[in-house]
Amino acid sequence: MTARRIGGWTVHTIDAGRMRLDGGSMFGVVPKTLWARKIVPDDRNRIGMGMRCLLIEHDIGLVLIETGAGNKESAKFHDIYGIENAGADGRTALEAGLADAGFRPEDVALVIDTHLHFDHAGGNTYRDASGAIRVTFPHARYVVQAGEYHYATHTNERTAGSYFNHNFVPVHEAGRLDLIDGEREVVSGIRLIPTPGHTPHHQGVLLESAGERAFFLADLIPTTVHVPLPWIMGYDVQPLVTLETKRGILTRAEAEDWLVCFGHDEHVAWGRVRKGETGFALAVDAP
Repeated sequence: MTARRIGGWTVHTIDAGRMRLDGGSMFGVVPKTLWARKIVPDDRNRIGMGMRCLLIEHDIGLVLIETGAGNKESAKFHDIYGIENAGADGRTALEAGLADAGFRPEDVALVIDTHLHFDHAGGNTYRDASGAIRVTFPHARYVVQAGEYHYATHTNERTAGSYFNHNFVPVHEAGRLDLIDGEREVVSGIRLIPTPGHTPHHQGVLLESAGERAFFLADLIPTTVHVPLPWIMGYDVQPLVTLETKRGILTRAEAEDWLVCFGHDEHVAWGRVRKGETGFALAVDAP
């Protein structure tokens, strides 16, 4: 867990755990001979990835972007996806990270889901000791694109493996989920921007405070290795849409000198987009 200032806000990067996904799926049409030079796979062809969340100390209270994988899936599921997200004293890594920053789930005022895949929205809810599903952040409003919620609750054979109703339907049933359409400033300085491709209604989060801008990329560009335009995940349901979305976001990020935050890079959280000799490149920005 690290913290930095972005304008007038303190922004914490919260480590919600680790996971390992198939390298071929993570890089789509990019040959293994190329991507394996950047990230070395394990003996099951999986690459190591983080599950990074952002916690913003905002005027309205705490704003949390993403919630990790949660505690509801089986040991077999965790083994398949290499999920390691147990924190101290039976808490998840997300809860432990909040505690390290000095906060509790009850302190969170707003939760932003970029999309509803299990590794991004699994911590929206939790399974208690009795087996019941509870809303993790009891005083928070949750927000996601309306189209994403519909897509997540109307799955097909291609998408069902990533969307689990217990991660988001209980939030909706509790009356705590706000569904929006398109670009929207949800609180002062925090703007949700549609970034389709990975899913049709995926969104990124633009932070603007005191003349500084930062953008949470989520699964549009999951790791620093995915910055080049054609390096697109096989998991993306609309890869050619991803291509054009990436082009637009990276062009704007470079022109406006945004900090960008990577949700899945195991080692690098922040960077700035620069024009390279062969396309877009990244300058790592500590912490």
